[in-house]
Amino acid sequence: MRHLKNFREHLFNMSALGKKIKILLLACIVAIPLTSCFEDMDDNISFSSLGVKDFVWKGMNLVYLYKPEVPDLANDRFTNDEDYNNYLNGFDTPEDLFESLKYLPDDVDRFSRIYSNYLDLQNLLSGTSLSNGLEFNLYFVPGSDSEIFGAITLVLNNSPAENAGLQRGQIFRAINNQNLNLNNFNDLLELNSYTLNFADYDDNGTTEIADDTVILNGETEDLTKVAYTENPVYKTEVLSIDGINIGYLMYNRFTSNFNSALNSAFSQFQAEGVTELVLDLRYNGGGSVQTAAYLGSMITGQFNGEVFSKTFHNDNLQNLDTNYVFTNSIEGGGSINSLNLNKVYVLTTNNRTASASELVINSLKPYIDVVVIGQNTAGKTQASQIVYDSSTLFTTEGINPNHSYAMLPLIANSTNVNDQLVPSDGLVPDIEIAESPLTFGVLGDVNEPLLAAAISEITLADRPLQQIDNYSNSWQEIKSLKLESSIEKSMFIE
Repeated sequence: MRHLKNFREHLFNMSALGKKIKILLLACIVAIPLTSCFEDMDDNISFSSLGVKDFVWKGMNLVYLYKPEVPDLANDRFTNDEDYNNYLNGFDTPEDLFESLKYLPDDVDRFSRIYSNYLDLQNLLSGTSLSNGLEFNLYFVPGSDSEIFGAITLVLNNSPAENAGLQRGQIFRAINNQNLNLNNFNDLLELNSYTLNFADYDDNGTTEIADDTVILNGETEDLTKVAYTENPVYKTEVLSIDGINIGYLMYNRFTSNFNSALNSAFSQFQAEGVTELVLDLRYNGGGSVQTAAYLGSMITGQFNGEVFSKTFHNDNLQNLDTNYVFTNSIEGGGSINSLNLNKVYVLTTNNRTASASELVINSLKPYIDVVVIGQNTAGKTQASQIVYDSSTLFTTEGINPNHSYAMLPLIANSTNVNDQLVPSDGLVPDIEIAESPLTFGVLGDVNEPLLAAAISEITLADRPLQQIDNYSNSWQEIKSLKLESSIEKSMFIE
């Protein structure tokens, strides 16, 4: 992570009636913890929930991307110490204060988070979390607007779910013998240990969903979540079809700890003479911006030194604005294995392809042809960074020992070289095709629908892009907010 090197260039003053409240955030962050950076106020704030709220407000006042849009973050919001303290005391918890400071949380800032234990957050960003290795989609049972069933989309390698023999495409209807519904599904799925109750899906031989049934079949599997570190390089294949060597890479998270594993996958593609690449990002919700730039450099190679993407911060932190460039080496990791491609095929799904995945698509488009196959992406163009109550803000150096809170707010917008953002409603696919519980297929298999569509485009490249007629868009997929908001699938700046 980069240190804030030029804070002394910035100084903020809050207008006050009576004495002025000087906010010396940028001036004093390099020297003392953030919670003691406000002159005058700190004498009146002892460590408590109030002390954490003090950190939350000051941190957001400094770094938040949407600070100008949030009146409560204005520099002249408070007239004196008492006014400020009364404001903080108006919130029951630091979490309540943090949520109140988010800009349009249902539409714009769906991604900023606060954590009571920064160690948990660090683990998440490094790829370690409590998991049984199961990923799934949730849907309404046909004919119901409250009953739910699940379909396994991904079984992570070397996980409890894989060890139990679970497979992509399996259907479950209940957990611990309780049928899933809108009222209980989050609570049941968040249990550390549970029993999956499997079901059979019957389409009754028609393409109409209304007459389908989901019936428990008596099969079960016990699963327990463990501390699990995911290698995001899930699967690599080299498919030789019609004399064309097609590389297939399923990549599930931009985790810097696994940059070497990603580079090794491209070494395999180089060695086997890959001339076409299918990049499967359907379940990749994001991660490190720098790793995204490395991936773009592996796909290409002919644009070394040119701008891959840009980040723009708020007015307070403009000195942190950065151009990420195409490169021929990984910092501390050796030379990049590049394919020098002029075209890439990217597989996406609705809401689960997000952030750094969208960044790769958006940033490559000015340079090469990017054919997107699947569904609209999530539409996340902003980047986050951990904010600690520390002397350096973005690192743990000089961290306040009295609490373990940290924030991961949106602090920057990310664009491509042409200053184009990812649209808030996502990137539209060139070939629209949606997964459904009946058509998942085997990942990496030539008959899996999304990969099959890519292969068809590669082998029949002289014909126009074709939209694929499928009825799977009719499925009523449920979004679990607690699961969907997991920060391990977010774009962040290191």
